[in-house]
Amino acid sequence: MTTTSEYWGPVEPLEPALSVRQVLSLERVLAGEPEVVAGAAQLDRPVRWVHVAEAADVGVMLSGGEMVLTTGVLLAGDEGKQAEYIQSLHRAEAAAVVLGLGRAFPAPPDVMRRAAERCGLPMVVLHRPFPFAELTEEVQSRLVRRKFAAVSLSEAVRTALTGLITAGAPLQRLLDEVAHHTGCPVVVTNLAHRVLATAGERSAVDDVLRDWERIARQAGGSEGDGWIRAELGGRGERWGQIMLCGYRGDTAGGRLLADRAAEALVLHRMLGGGSAHSWEEQSAQGLLTDLVSGVVPARQLLPRARAAGLPVNRRTFVPLVVRDADPAGLDRMLRLLGLPGLVAELAEGATAVLLSLARDQDAEALAAHFAARLRTESGETRTVVAAAGPRIAWDDVPAGLREAQHVADAVADSSAALDLPAVVRLKDVHLRGLVRLLRDDPHVQSFAERELDGLLCADGDDLLAVLRTYLATGRNKSRTAQLHHVSRPALYRRLAAIEARLGVDLDDFEQAASVHIALLAHDAQQT
Repeated sequence: MTTTSEYWGPVEPLEPALSVRQVLSLERVLAGEPEVVAGAAQLDRPVRWVHVAEAADVGVMLSGGEMVLTTGVLLAGDEGKQAEYIQSLHRAEAAAVVLGLGRAFPAPPDVMRRAAERCGLPMVVLHRPFPFAELTEEVQSRLVRRKFAAVSLSEAVRTALTGLITAGAPLQRLLDEVAHHTGCPVVVTNLAHRVLATAGERSAVDDVLRDWERIARQAGGSEGDGWIRAELGGRGERWGQIMLCGYRGDTAGGRLLADRAAEALVLHRMLGGGSAHSWEEQSAQGLLTDLVSGVVPARQLLPRARAAGLPVNRRTFVPLVVRDADPAGLDRMLRLLGLPGLVAELAEGATAVLLSLARDQDAEALAAHFAARLRTESGETRTVVAAAGPRIAWDDVPAGLREAQHVADAVADSSAALDLPAVVRLKDVHLRGLVRLLRDDPHVQSFAERELDGLLCADGDDLLAVLRTYLATGRNKSRTAQLHHVSRPALYRRLAAIEARLGVDLDDFEQAASVHIALLAHDAQQT
């Protein structure tokens, strides 16, 4: 589904609400020659509304954020009322007070000025006669337009996100849409403040993640400087939050957008978009996949790893790949053993596990312990864990993951025939590992086709299977006959047919080795 935003380009966030300073800069206000006589440090306060009020107890009529206009006609000659007027505004959290000088006050009243300065309330006097109606009309029409624009944007975001959910879009697509409308990085975390997903301009997101430890510590504090949060959860259960990081527009508008985004994410989860736990899996999968592919330099992925909760400072990294294992079960095993790490399925049947150990821990012993417990818990005694050597430098982790994946691929079809340890390393796969590594080389491919040409035909599959077993068992005829459920004489006839088609003598070691290498290369190319 294509949303409107994809046609019209980036969406600018709503401008911040009018501040006292901005109101004072309006052309109509400048005509009154405004002068700030108190509270100059608070001129960036937002103005929610404008009121004209004269009574000393004006605060009872306010709800906060108002700019109050007065001529002071009811305050003249009574310093007590003047002080109470300012204090009442302060208690009501008014944005500012504007006093029109004239017959009531030809000059700024010192009592009001001092009271306003003490409580930090901006006080402005107008030196020229000024029709308050023009100011209220100007400001309030701007505020109404802004409120309408905020509601319209909120509904546009709701419509776009609902459409994406209906179309079955993944979580990342929803977050990209949110980032498009907010114009800032968007981060989704679990309750432990571990990053599950991000969206936005890559460099800006990276800047946020580099400082994520500090941000996470402050996540429970008040919002400010464009950091806006919305809780994720439902049915009395909280399971995360979404954060707009450095939103440049109006805080109220940003909060509205964050709420719309949170509603969409909760709906996405309820309609089958996955649980919070599956989002953690997606996060780990994206990170490990990027590491293995090498498309993104490892150094650039370090902030993502740290934000995902992986310890990265002064650690030893152990890259593992487990064949035919449930990723959720592997993650539970890590938690059970107290081993920090990430788990993600890289390809069908191959799950990567990246352990992060303290420098003084025995990496090989812990990998062996992990594999042994995995066998015990799963009840599968032939579960194989492929491992690369420990890596001290983060930049070496991608090569380690690729090595572990290569080892896992090399033993994928041979674990039943080979006596392998629980933790398999590159040195354990011998020739099979080398052939697997070179399987895409055109020379190796040509060699395999040339050596096996007589069996690479429609009626050669059965003979090819016999040859594979015969060579894998070390040319043991009895074992081969047993595995294929044929008599010894029948096996001899098939071996003779194989030799005739290939033009080789399988009793000759060099010729048998050549055919064996070709068969390993052929099998590696099929997976």
